[in-house]
Amino acid sequence: MNALAAVDTQPGGAGALLVCREDAVTRVTLNRPGKLNALNVELVEALLAVVQESCRDGTRLLVLQGAGRNFSAGFDLGDVEAQSEGDLVLRFIRVEQLLQAVYHAPYQTMALAHGKNFGAGVDLVCACNQRIAAAGSTFRMPGLRFGLVLGTRRLVQRIGTDRAREVLARSSNFTADEAVTMGFIRQVSGQEAWPALVQAAADEASSLSLEAMAALLRVTAPDSREADLAELAGSASLPGLKERLRRYRAQT
Repeated sequence: MNALAAVDTQPGGAGALLVCREDAVTRVTLNRPGKLNALNVELVEALLAVVQESCRDGTRLLVLQGAGRNFSAGFDLGDVEAQSEGDLVLRFIRVEQLLQAVYHAPYQTMALAHGKNFGAGVDLVCACNQRIAAAGSTFRMPGLRFGLVLGTRRLVQRIGTDRAREVLARSSNFTADEAVTMGFIRQVSGQEAWPALVQAAADEASSLSLEAMAALLRVTAPDSREADLAELAGSASLPGLKERLRRYRAQT
């Protein structure tokens, strides 16, 4: 496997986003294990750049996974107090744009999730069209607890309207097995089996021409990007975002 990049997202970092490519498979590892792979500004921008570059370099399958104890703890709340509400709104908008880029990518996408996953990290799994989880994985989407409408239509597409409303309103954890039952995760598999699953997905992704696969993915992914971005921006820009985030953090 040839390393394409090891992207430092912090001063003195050791490659918080690891990107490797073998043949037409691009593997991306979120590598902030000390921060539970939370999505800070630099990591979101680096991920978005890789997703966009993969549209041009012949990638057939993009694989997302996380280093350490989990896939991703979602939006990085560590520096919220140092940012203005406008900065935070822009950050959430860029997260939504990342999720849209993954969901509407012209190549196959696969998430390999493990551990405890939250918020935008779960949305990132949801955006992929192949979703695998290790046994014991859990998922929680608490955005509406602080008034944020993020990724709702994509979740509806995966699990249906009634179940999506229940998951988002209750904001409770659901397990990997429950995720399979509801259609959020396609398969629960031990991490030792992931290389074989990636290879099978790569073979499937190469069964059609680049053009045919892009067309298939385009016509089977409802395009609500404009409406989703408007909902996200509207909910994030309501006055008091920082205070809502403070209350949420105090409750967790």
